[in-house]
Amino acid sequence: MSLSAVVDGVGSYLPEKVLTNADLAKFVDTSDEWITERTGIRQRHQAADGEYTSDLAVEAGRKAMEHAGVTAADIDLVVVATATPDLTFPATAAITQAKLGIKQGAAFDLQAVCTGFVYAVSTAEKFLITGQHKRALVIGAETFSRILDWKDRTTCVLFGDGAGAFVMSAVPEEEAGGRGILSSHLRCDGSMVDLLYVDGGVSMTQTAGHLRMQGNKVFREAVNRISSAMIEAAKVADINPSEIDVFVPHQANQRIIDGVVRKLNISNEQVISTIAHHGNTSAASIPLAFDEAVTDGRIKRGDLVMLEGMGGGLTWGAALLRY
Repeated sequence: MSLSAVVDGVGSYLPEKVLTNADLAKFVDTSDEWITERTGIRQRHQAADGEYTSDLAVEAGRKAMEHAGVTAADIDLVVVATATPDLTFPATAAITQAKLGIKQGAAFDLQAVCTGFVYAVSTAEKFLITGQHKRALVIGAETFSRILDWKDRTTCVLFGDGAGAFVMSAVPEEEAGGRGILSSHLRCDGSMVDLLYVDGGVSMTQTAGHLRMQGNKVFREAVNRISSAMIEAAKVADINPSEIDVFVPHQANQRIIDGVVRKLNISNEQVISTIAHHGNTSAASIPLAFDEAVTDGRIKRGDLVMLEGMGGGLTWGAALLRY
């Protein structure tokens, strides 16, 4: 029996504290105009003291489970995409699993930075379609505010905290009715590590470190690599990119999103952009945007949706699904 990995529910969570561009201008040499013009970002959310990545993951996961109409007893796989775990170990997924009261199955973290959620969705799909697991909770969650250098105006203005989640279920193809993950295309080029990285780590410095980025170089790589991944994902599914109903990109920079839209001749009405009020939430950005679009009706059941991400590594990828 062939199985499809269907997205049954979505959810998201943003910390209460909002940090506007005007707030940032009070302690770093920047302005609302400077940030908005270069990135499209107007505000971002910041986790409170004592609020951890797992806490954000739990809230998003709980909402996705409620949306899917499932309980902790129904989940047998938890995958958390994050570059900002609670602890070096155990996995934030294990901590999240316990907080949600899930007592069966497997739980692990996946680290592909801003491409993390695309990697996680693709990974969970493989577990589900083999029949090894029945229902997965896939979460992207980040507290990037903990690794920012707040004196570096080129990076601290970009990132925010948040979490988003999918509940994915293994469903017989004949019952799925065409819904589910149709294809994914994942890539990495480790020779470009120095373009986007954190200058600390357990083995190398025994510190958490701070995010460092060569923004102009990342920007130059982004549009072509993202576009090619989307084209390949569509090709594997035997679908023309023009058939896509909705495009949910990683929310890194509005100019990157606009560049991909122009290159693939996608209508602006098809694009879900939340970067103005979320900033770049790394692995959380795609499910955050997806959930917002489901909530306000821009994404409807049966829609053909393309996801894409690009992040440190450099990693990049795309996934095509029928919601």
